[in-house]
Amino acid sequence: MSKKIVTFGEIMLRLTTPDNLRIQQSRDFLVNYGGSEANVAISIANFGGDVEYITRLPDNALGETCIAELRSHNIGTKHILFGGHRLGTYYMEKAAAMRNSKVIYDRENSAFSELKPGMINWREVFEGASIFHWSGIDAALTPGLADVCKEAIEVAKEMRLTISYDINYRKNLWNYGKSAQEVLRPLMVNSDIMFGSEGEYALVTGIPAPGFKATRSGEKYDTEAYEKFCKEISRQIPNCKYIYIALRNVMSSEHHTFAGVLYANGEMKYSRVFDIDNVIDCVGVGDAFCGAMLYAQSAFEDNQKRVDFSTAASVLKNTIAGDYNMVKVAEVESLIARHESGEVAR
Repeated sequence: MSKKIVTFGEIMLRLTTPDNLRIQQSRDFLVNYGGSEANVAISIANFGGDVEYITRLPDNALGETCIAELRSHNIGTKHILFGGHRLGTYYMEKAAAMRNSKVIYDRENSAFSELKPGMINWREVFEGASIFHWSGIDAALTPGLADVCKEAIEVAKEMRLTISYDINYRKNLWNYGKSAQEVLRPLMVNSDIMFGSEGEYALVTGIPAPGFKATRSGEKYDTEAYEKFCKEISRQIPNCKYIYIALRNVMSSEHHTFAGVLYANGEMKYSRVFDIDNVIDCVGVGDAFCGAMLYAQSAFEDNQKRVDFSTAASVLKNTIAGDYNMVKVAEVESLIARHESGEVAR
């Protein structure tokens, strides 16, 4: 895989309660670093891809640790900016049985959130790159960051990069007076590749989602309804060549089903249903799909292979603690082969 991929976003300090404790109960936190776009970059690098990460970090020990963390995963960091005073933080309370997970963000006035247009030399960043990946979280934090996304997309388009966009809607981040639809719609129309859950697509397009209700491995689902859904999305965003959708049904915190679809060239490809009955950590599952998707776009020509690989990689992330999908290509392909053969019953 020779195509260089540039990802843009915030890497944060993740503080997770141990042993499924609630935040109010915990006196200790497990420390890690993560963030949606960084998770994507690490997935790509784990598969052997060439990826450069763009962010802004405080010039202190926490910023230096983030750089070391990224470099330890073979992520390019030469264009990362230093400035500001804070590293964004989030507190994570893992789901258990019927109790949902809980996230408290503390990222106001972070070094990343203070980015403004003109601070990043996008032409220099994009030199030699083929794909630019960003997400809706970037534009959610501040009006200035939304303008930075617009600036990056315009330069990427001018330099003929493929633009990849993860809808990545987080309701509790949109606090500066504009709605996600108002900000994201003008930006997303330039996408060549899009990813999101069916609910996220419904939110930004206004098209009702079919609803994924599969409860077991290999179960049939309404692919005709998803093909119609994709066609309607494509009519709204006609320049987008690849529409990826992650489908997940959550029966409990430890038991999910998962599948994926890809609509391209007027044709839909879809994966089988995976049954995940021992979810270890579902944080970053969508990011794992994105990372695998971007790797697959460069590594494979066949759209069925692309969606199967992306889906299986995302399924494996459910078995790994932390933000990152620490799997290799051979592990993903092994799961696909075992599932197709019927060896994986659940």
